[in-house]
Amino acid sequence: MGEPLSSTGEHLLEIRELKKYFPIKKGVFRRNAGWVQAVDGVSLHIGKGETLGLVGESGCGKSTIGRCILRLLEPTEGDIFFEGKNISTLDPAGMKRFRRKVQAIFQDPYSSLNPRMSVGHIVREPLLVQGLHSGAKREERVEDLFRKVGLRPEYMSRYPHEFSGGQRQRIGIARSLALQPDLIVCDEPVSALDVSIQAQVINLLDDLKQEFGLSYLFIAHDLSVVEHVSDRIAVMYLGKIVEVAKDTELYSNPLHPYTRALLSAIPIPKPQQKKKRTILRGEVPSPINPPAGCRFHPRCSEAMEGCSREEPVLKAVNDHHQVSCFLYP
Repeated sequence: MGEPLSSTGEHLLEIRELKKYFPIKKGVFRRNAGWVQAVDGVSLHIGKGETLGLVGESGCGKSTIGRCILRLLEPTEGDIFFEGKNISTLDPAGMKRFRRKVQAIFQDPYSSLNPRMSVGHIVREPLLVQGLHSGAKREERVEDLFRKVGLRPEYMSRYPHEFSGGQRQRIGIARSLALQPDLIVCDEPVSALDVSIQAQVINLLDDLKQEFGLSYLFIAHDLSVVEHVSDRIAVMYLGKIVEVAKDTELYSNPLHPYTRALLSAIPIPKPQQKKKRTILRGEVPSPINPPAGCRFHPRCSEAMEGCSREEPVLKAVNDHHQVSCFLYP
């Protein structure tokens, strides 16, 4: 799919031509009647200490990519390399080491926490599973994690229902840090939080990145959120990556019509300032039967004759910008 983004030796994580299709079962005998093409040929990479923002409408396949990276889902096709190793070929011992290096922060800060466990036990559990530290040293580590995320160690004996949404997400962040990972998959970590709390959590993630040298895959549907945390941003539409660019480049010079439409939807803090909106026509097509050619062409105001027949590839327009569109030959 287009020009190669990198070699596996240069980056912490690399995805090559990833596909994930979900079968549709029908009838008494549950025969396969089709496929939901959630992710269809995605290639991306994340460097050490880098944050890659992954944005797009709900249902475009963002979270599916994150779950494939974590091996919560097995890809239909394609390869995922972490530190140059294909994670699909790892043996159980290799997977255990991989789990230490790649962690997740989930969207819903309540359902991702076990309500029957104290929050101290929740943060302590990864250390127990991996057999790290013991006794007083383990407790000291958990207390330190609580302080790092802005919570008091005295809260460790409490249960998830006793905390606010923002505090629960901080507990989830502490759990993700317990094993000192290199990469954290953040699956819409602030979308369920109040706007004022969102800013606090984003600032916390940024501080932790600087302190521990973390890499993030930051999944979101709001471009105004990823602007503050991302080094590069990938825009996804209906299972495909349509644009990848450095954060400043994407906001100052969006190329793909879909990216321009997303940016035009960001609210302006000054009500008196007018802004031209790009209104997309029609509905998002079904991933069961996506359009031929460019998947965005039925909703694109700049669609040309060839857009409905041929699929554009993701190609570089400069050193920091790639786009999948026939407007840029």
